Amino acid sequence: MPRRSARYSSFPDYPLADVPALKRRLRAEGRDVIDLGAGDALLAPPPVAVDALARAAGVPENSRYAFQLGLPAFREAVARWMRGRFGVALDPFTEVLPLIGSKEGIAHLAFAYLEPGDATILPDPGYQPYRGGTLLAGAEPVALALRPENDFLLPFRDLPPDVCSRAKILYLNYPNNPTAAIAPAEYLRDAVAFCHEHDVLLVYDNAYSEIAFDGYVPPSILEFDGARDIAVEFHSMSKTYNMTGWRLGWAAGSAEAVGALARVKTFVDTGVFLAVQAAGAAVLEGSADWVRANVEQFRRRRDAAADGLEGAGFAVDRPVATMYLWVPVPAGESSQAFARRALLDEAVVVMPGAALGAGGEGFFRIALTEGAGRLVEAGERLGRVARAAGAAAR
Repeated sequence: MPRRSARYSSFPDYPLADVPALKRRLRAEGRDVIDLGAGDALLAPPPVAVDALARAAGVPENSRYAFQLGLPAFREAVARWMRGRFGVALDPFTEVLPLIGSKEGIAHLAFAYLEPGDATILPDPGYQPYRGGTLLAGAEPVALALRPENDFLLPFRDLPPDVCSRAKILYLNYPNNPTAAIAPAEYLRDAVAFCHEHDVLLVYDNAYSEIAFDGYVPPSILEFDGARDIAVEFHSMSKTYNMTGWRLGWAAGSAEAVGALARVKTFVDTGVFLAVQAAGAAVLEGSADWVRANVEQFRRRRDAAADGLEGAGFAVDRPVATMYLWVPVPAGESSQAFARRALLDEAVVVMPGAALGAGGEGFFRIALTEGAGRLVEAGERLGRVARAAGAAAR
């Protein structure tokens, strides 16, 4: 076999890559595994999605190539949803693009703008496609740590001039995965201004825009003056609608950036199954009440998980958005070591912060994927892991 490329070799290990095999082993041993690692909730999608998919799958024309145009009805539903939710008017055919989940769109956009010598600015910890797309395009990822003293806001104003001059893309994600942080309006306005100052494309990952609690309403970056010229926003059906496996999302914003991404995608895929797009359109048009009820389930899970963890001695901030808790690791242990002991000793899967970037060290992530009772039990088990570490240290 030929030698693998330098770009391939530059990839970090993917988070939780070995966890499926370990889970199988533990379950084969009769252990009760509580998996709070991946953000993949054990909840059903909206019934309207299943019904619309069944109908559309029976239409022979929907089994043909979608190409990048996709289903016009889906594009139009997205445009209506964006206007109703954010007050942003978009042309469904030049400023909206269907995606095979937002993940591939985020990664593929890098190919339209980056080349060797360029840089991207990305959050650390952060979603892997920001770094992966950058590396595959041959550019340099410049990772900035998200730390509690900065309210987990990416400090792009701290960058030196030489990085700003090489930067082509700034990746932002609020509400944030994994920290669950939110960004104030003044910060987002400054991000738009920064990108105008340095001729940088603002890639705004808004996958958690609808999972918010306690009266908080996340914005779109496209609501801010000047953003339409330099920003493209990514949305996903995965988290809001419990449709992770359906692989459907969209990009919206700058017609130039959306068009560039569409051109890249013509060389790597032929679009989302049209029946899935029909289901997506039906969901966007008729699931507002369902979404409110689904978000309420996540709120109850948030509170149950926080109660369980606090009762076990952990310090927990209750986030107002996302499906995650970002929890400090007990003193004296790395996030990787704590997560490994949690799995092997107590059969609980959590995401070590360092698996999502060096800036995540000192924390672990809980995904609200299980019901309230299981989350409380997970907190009790994790408390035993922490106490065992404390006893060993003494």
